[in-house]
Amino acid sequence: MTDLRTAPYGSWRSPITADLIVSETIGLGSPVGDGQDICWLEMRPMEGGRSVLVRRSPGGHTQDVTPAGFNVRTRVHEYGGGAFAVREGVVYFANDTDQRVYRQGAEDRPRPITPAAALRYADFALDPARDRLICVREDHRGGGREPENCLVSLSVDADGNDPGRVLVLGADFYASPQVDGDGSHLAWLSWDHPDMPWGSTRLWVAELDAAGELGQPVPVAGGPGESVFEPRWGADGGLYFVSDRTGWWNLYRWRDGDAECLHPMEAEFGLPQWVFGMSTYAVLGDGRLACAYSRQGRWELALLDPASGRLTAIETPCTSIQGVAAGPGGVLFIGGSPGEPDGVVHLYPDTRAVSVLRRSSSVALDLDLDYISRPEAIEFPTTGGRTAHALYYRPKNADYRGPGGERPPLLVKSHGGPTAAASTTLNLATQYWTSRGLAVVDVNYGGSTGYGRAYRERLDGQWGVVDVDDCVQAARHLAERGEVDPGRMAIRGSSAGGYTTLAALTFRDAFQAGASHYGISELESLATDTHKFEARYLDRLVGPYPEARALYQARSPIHFTEQLSAPVIFFQGLEDRVVPPNQAEKMVAALRAKGLPVAYVPFDGEQHGFRQAANIKRALEAELYFYGRVFGFSPADAIDPVPIENL
Repeated sequence: MTDLRTAPYGSWRSPITADLIVSETIGLGSPVGDGQDICWLEMRPMEGGRSVLVRRSPGGHTQDVTPAGFNVRTRVHEYGGGAFAVREGVVYFANDTDQRVYRQGAEDRPRPITPAAALRYADFALDPARDRLICVREDHRGGGREPENCLVSLSVDADGNDPGRVLVLGADFYASPQVDGDGSHLAWLSWDHPDMPWGSTRLWVAELDAAGELGQPVPVAGGPGESVFEPRWGADGGLYFVSDRTGWWNLYRWRDGDAECLHPMEAEFGLPQWVFGMSTYAVLGDGRLACAYSRQGRWELALLDPASGRLTAIETPCTSIQGVAAGPGGVLFIGGSPGEPDGVVHLYPDTRAVSVLRRSSSVALDLDLDYISRPEAIEFPTTGGRTAHALYYRPKNADYRGPGGERPPLLVKSHGGPTAAASTTLNLATQYWTSRGLAVVDVNYGGSTGYGRAYRERLDGQWGVVDVDDCVQAARHLAERGEVDPGRMAIRGSSAGGYTTLAALTFRDAFQAGASHYGISELESLATDTHKFEARYLDRLVGPYPEARALYQARSPIHFTEQLSAPVIFFQGLEDRVVPPNQAEKMVAALRAKGLPVAYVPFDGEQHGFRQAANIKRALEAELYFYGRVFGFSPADAIDPVPIENL
């Protein structure tokens, strides 16, 4: 090992470049077994963010299933998920550009099942006995009215003319239709405004007659104050599901009219259902459940015997596990760890043999570990005499160290959602900062998932207060430990995390800079000008609108720009329907008028979250350039300058 060079924090040269991140990184999701084959989705920034279904044969041959010109993505709820189903080599998928459902045989071009209309479909369940799909349909044919959601059936033999036959209608939202093994029952979830699926949902079951008509629905679980997640039928006719009725998302089985908790524990077997198709467990061929659960921010894998309730841990190197599914002879999931990026993992439970079929970043495995900063889970004191959680990453580079007596700048990450959580999986975007000499703390503020319902509910009525306090206290905690420079602390976040960022910069004085990625600056606009799925989300986070209008205004940074004193850079997709561009543009205009340093980087063709490689690269480099100008360091990278007004 060579002697370390001394250089200012932020100026270190790193092999983890923006070009490397966007060219060598893909998104992985939705692994599923199809006979002896294994399929999964890949989101490819280098192909404009296109999502492609990939199939792997038993011999290890991997090929794209989705042909050029198609993109496996649904826009139901705007966030999508659950965009395909596969059986015996035939794929059914929603296509992004027209939102039609297509059928694609093993050697065929995709052909449409649904018509070209203002209809969207997601969460496909196969009903092979009746040659149909059952799925969620979101109907936008009403023009300016709120779209209508329902469960419909689609004939798999339709020739582009089947809009769907309505099976269940009346609730505001539906998810997770599941047909049992003999085709005699259908289970599904529903919920209504103002609830979100992690707040209150209901699980229903109804009989299916020979023609596929539904009998009278029977309520199984759920209701006010109970979130039910991922119903799934067992071979014995029992219905499995996850419920947080005890304060923790645990696994249950409903059989003969009764529901029992299979293994009570203070751990989370569920997730906030931001997208369709999320899965934390699978029913294996022998009746056992392969399940993933989270404790204190770390995910673990286990086998659960429903008959005895015995939970047997499966040791894996993964600390993040999602997308659990049954596969050929074993279990499939997307797994990662602090030292390894996400991968499609095939595990054989009895032998514990593991194969990683695909990595989200192959280059990450080739990096010298001396460039990789591993997270330290920290619990720190916060307001109200409570504690909160975060993941802390120290600066790390195999070639550099900081000057004696100098402490590094700190970048506080506020995750989106806000009902979500920071991940421990190796993320090159985080290492982009730490390998250049910046410290990073990824805050699981009150309201985050993974710590039980009570922790999740800390944010009820307190968005813009609890999350902001926890981010501030995390930064101060690290400064008091002597880890970071209290005079060079920045906060960044996207979407809801962008709101926390702007609120912290406006209503607190802890940070000297900030970066908002499609962040919210005006809560009233979010309450009145957003999509159906989140239209009433703020009822719980802030208060019912318009009754609580004064509170919305009091929590909105746009109304208090006179309190801002720190430079801010804004990144915004111009096709964003979740947080429209005017949210950023109003804030930019206010900072410009006040004479504060401000930069605005809009992206054509981007929605809520950046998917195109060129834009992901530009956002990373522009943010680094911005911090360098504000904090007084010169990045080693050759970066195209971003215009910063008033600086």
